[in-house]
Amino acid sequence: MSEFLGFYSQIESPWLRALIVVVASGILAQLAVWVLTRWISRLTQRTATSVDDLVLKRIRRPIFVHISVFGLKIAGGEILRPDHLRMLANLEALLETVTLFVWLGFAFSSLLLLLQSLSRHEHWVQPKTVPLLDNMGKLMIVALGGYALCLIWGVNATAWLTSAGILGIAIGFAAKDTLGNLFSGIFILADAPYKIGDFIILDNAERGQVTNIGLRSTRILTRDDIEIIIPNAVIAASKIVNETGGPHPKERIRVPVGVAYGSDVDRVVELLEKVALDNEAICRAPEPRARFRQFGTSSLDFELLCWIEEPVLRGQHRHELNMAVYKIFAKNGIQIPFPQRDIHIRTDVNRAED
Repeated sequence: MSEFLGFYSQIESPWLRALIVVVASGILAQLAVWVLTRWISRLTQRTATSVDDLVLKRIRRPIFVHISVFGLKIAGGEILRPDHLRMLANLEALLETVTLFVWLGFAFSSLLLLLQSLSRHEHWVQPKTVPLLDNMGKLMIVALGGYALCLIWGVNATAWLTSAGILGIAIGFAAKDTLGNLFSGIFILADAPYKIGDFIILDNAERGQVTNIGLRSTRILTRDDIEIIIPNAVIAASKIVNETGGPHPKERIRVPVGVAYGSDVDRVVELLEKVALDNEAICRAPEPRARFRQFGTSSLDFELLCWIEEPVLRGQHRHELNMAVYKIFAKNGIQIPFPQRDIHIRTDVNRAED
């Protein structure tokens, strides 16, 4: 190493010295990445989770760029003369900015992986709070990145923060709807009335699966594959029915059916429960049940009650049960009445003679 430094100090050409520094920094960066891959990866392979392997894979680029940029700064100092200090300072600030953005990109991409891993292995991070922590963490990363950027370029961060406070008041009045959506999004993520994957019904009868919960809006995908984007301020003030909420995601479906007066009611109950038990998609716990609801105008009204695993399949299973009920009733001679009207035509036989 001392021989290399002695050889380097004897070189008079600044461009050649800069080239040597760039090449050496590139080799050093590649060596650092290789050591990181070979040595630290052996430790990460012993862990039960794979998130450390993914983070290790993503951190190779920032380390390579960081070491390479350090070499470029030294090379720039070799080329630029002392009377070009302003240009050298700008070059160093530009290179440090590139390094900062590379590390910010690494932090953005690794944050969600880390939170998801913690939600699976640590009780203090719940899966439903992952979107909230991810959004808050990204906001913090952006804030720290902005502060570091001010330090790199020599900007007075205190003056900017004071100006931002005054400007924030003006923006708050001008963008109150946007801020309302922002805070509503934070409250939705914190309170978690629903989570991604839940089936919800709003007070305007919109029903669909939650596909994304952002800081400004919530996206719902309907059964017609139509995406509805609802501002968080609107959805926070709405009545929400979460079909997937509760102790389990199961949902009870009801199949009303009427039979003719004089039918064997015990046989009707038996056949209705048999239809549910013969369908593999119907849950066995809670057990399906049939109920005699009321004496209708022209029928005895029954209702089949059974549970399904996921609300998204409600329409399909109700279709299957209706088909099966109609077929088994027809096979066992149980009539399903329908409204009938008798029309009587009255003829006046005592018409006056012409």
